[in-house]
Amino acid sequence: MAGNPRNGRPYRRLTTYQRGLRLPCWLCGGEIAYWITGPEAGRHPEAFTLDHAVPLSLGGDLLDPANARSAHRRCNSARGNRTDHQGQRIRASRRW
Repeated sequence: MAGNPRNGRPYRRLTTYQRGLRLPCWLCGGEIAYWITGPEAGRHPEAFTLDHAVPLSLGGDLLDPANARSAHRRCNSARGNRTDHQGQRIRASRRW
């Protein structure tokens, strides 16, 4: 039996790559607190999380870079497995 794929090297590599892009949250357009790392990032609502445009529960690919998005932890959690932005306040990013 294989371990959790989110603990594997390919997933960590994708997460590191996405974090390095320093993009705003794709759901609300707000700046993400990329400086928050380590154990505290797991609880902080402004911290970076890797979100998937097509949720894994709906057939999205865990390791596909085209499916990876940068999101705040709070926005990612609030969206759940919906494919639209229902319940989210969408703002355009100020980043050009």
